[in-house]
Amino acid sequence: MQAPVVPSPPLVGFRRLLVGRTLSVLATCLIPTALTLAVIHATGSAADLGLVLACELIPQLVLLPVGGVLADRLPPQRVAFAADLVRGLVQLAIGVELLLGVVNITHLSLLSVITGAAVAIGTPTVSPLVTAVVPAHARLRANSHLGTARGIALVAGPGIVGVMVITIGVGWSFVLTAALFVVAAATVGGLKVTRHERPAGNSGFLKDLAEGWQVVRAHRWFWTNLIGHGISNLTAGVLMTLGPLVALRELGGDASWVITYQCGMVGMLIGAYLAPRLPVSRPLVATSLGGAVFALPLLTFAVPAPTAVNAAAYFVAMLGLGVLNTVWQTVMQQRFEPHTLARADSYDALLSFAARPLGLSLAAPVAATTGNATVLVAAAVLVGASSLGLLALREVRTMGFLTAKEPDERPVPATADEH
Repeated sequence: MQAPVVPSPPLVGFRRLLVGRTLSVLATCLIPTALTLAVIHATGSAADLGLVLACELIPQLVLLPVGGVLADRLPPQRVAFAADLVRGLVQLAIGVELLLGVVNITHLSLLSVITGAAVAIGTPTVSPLVTAVVPAHARLRANSHLGTARGIALVAGPGIVGVMVITIGVGWSFVLTAALFVVAAATVGGLKVTRHERPAGNSGFLKDLAEGWQVVRAHRWFWTNLIGHGISNLTAGVLMTLGPLVALRELGGDASWVITYQCGMVGMLIGAYLAPRLPVSRPLVATSLGGAVFALPLLTFAVPAPTAVNAAAYFVAMLGLGVLNTVWQTVMQQRFEPHTLARADSYDALLSFAARPLGLSLAAPVAATTGNATVLVAAAVLVGASSLGLLALREVRTMGFLTAKEPDERPVPATADEH
């Protein structure tokens, strides 16, 4: 079967979205390393670092559904502009404080709370922006471009922040990160998009919030896949905790894990690139298989296998994840009404944001009792069974990509909203 020919998205609006999102993702990838170094240099306390990181995560978990409502009610480019601008100002404040030599953990914690809130508000805007600037037939390729850019940022981010810290210092690295967010905000905020009309009637904010949950519950294929994706993220947290420990203790040191991890990042990048070029006729079958292959590195680290085998397994796993993310976003953008898409996307992000930290926090304590191999094998069985188990659902096995001629993809009246 030949791969489908997928036209490229229109250049003007999408190019602007791609640049803005790439800058925002890159800036996001710079923060964890820089923030970790800032706290360690200031106090050397793991407890302080945990507090600052928790202060960013908790608002994300609480406010993501709120962000979904805002992105469905308001022009998404305005919401994205505000979120990136706030994050830029926060990073600038941290940078100035570090340059002045005044590092206050309370200040960093409060600023991290604001950052987490901005992440929660901005995250659900991505899919509405894609549907607003890219026609339906080109969204798979558009999501591939966005996923590839994200993969490049994940690979390059730690190296970039390392160079910045060494050459100009951690304070100036935050200032430059702030500049990236401000440029990203201006780029996305200036998008001219097609505004989808909401249904008639004046629904309140709380009603829209409740409706978001009802929309999720109404689509069995969606909420069952969310559970599968959550389990996948949980097991990813297990691997991120135990993988480095196994590499350090049994595979010769840090280099083993660094090689494995970088191979995985390259795999994810390639998976995102290949997704629209593969002959995928049943997208949810592809996403289920893409999730199941994450069992491979969990099993190889349980042995543990040599570094080359672990690296190959992680490459395949992350390649599957790259395909999964690209195809999944496209399916969501096709199957949800435009005025509910951001709310659906917010629950997708919520489960992912919550599950990985849970895996990170549980893996080491459980492994201390049962052993690393037991936890890794259990995680492999869990992610494999949950992903492949989705194939038992008829809609998962039969659902295809919609085409312009299919009745489910109804035209939606639209008006131009320039800013």
